Amino acid sequence: MLTPLHTEYTRMHTPTSQPLAKVPAVTLLFWLIKIAATTLGETGGDAVTMSWLGEAGTQTHANGYLIGTGIFTVLFAFAVWLQLRAKQFNPWLYWFAILASTTVGTTLADFADRSLGIGYSGGSGVLLLLLLGTLWAWKRMLGTVSVASVASPQAEGFYWLAIMCSQTLGTALGDWVADTQGLGYTGGIAIFGGALALVAILYWSKKVSPTLLFWAAFILTRPLGAVLGDFLDKPLASGGLALSRTSATAALLVFVGAAVLLFPQRAAERTH
Repeated sequence: MLTPLHTEYTRMHTPTSQPLAKVPAVTLLFWLIKIAATTLGETGGDAVTMSWLGEAGTQTHANGYLIGTGIFTVLFAFAVWLQLRAKQFNPWLYWFAILASTTVGTTLADFADRSLGIGYSGGSGVLLLLLLGTLWAWKRMLGTVSVASVASPQAEGFYWLAIMCSQTLGTALGDWVADTQGLGYTGGIAIFGGALALVAILYWSKKVSPTLLFWAAFILTRPLGAVLGDFLDKPLASGGLALSRTSATAALLVFVGAAVLLFPQRAAERTH
């Protein structure tokens, strides 16, 4: 009788004709790093636009959110370019692209909500439509939106576009819950944490599509990270801990780097 350990070893070392995806297998470690990365995106984006460019201070730099968005957009484009050029899954390249997407998502959402005056509700609505439209086009053209199928340039393009939309949506949605709805950062953490727990329960029940649940969880981790980041660095009077944005960003970056270094990740196997 094969033990689970022997079965896993055999699966990982048996030759297969199916190419591997260029994204990591979805495990508990994946979600822990994802939450840390999205929290870092909030503190890192705020550090640039609010602390360094003065959007939150009395000496505001003209178009601080726009400048920050431009900086992180270039960084994100470079990260995705590296990811597309890679021949196989590389955890360092992948998480670099995720970190870049979550920081540009933060500054882009803040620019749309605050500089353009769309507001959290309007921004969340527009971004939700963009995300759903991206997933619909991906499904229609390639037949699946499963992350395990992200092995071709076309699938990768849709994947990173969906990531970009979801990261930006998460920032706006987190601010909408915490600020517009008046639930605060701890209230937002409870709501989005509870929603993720529900997704986990549905996953273990095996009654709902894993692909649907993956994207639900991927979207929800972003607003959770947004409210966590705000809770860490916003003033005490606003319900935050008033920690240094730069220090919080550095600590989260060390955590993500250590997790990638110490815990090997394997590529998702193609199932389509």
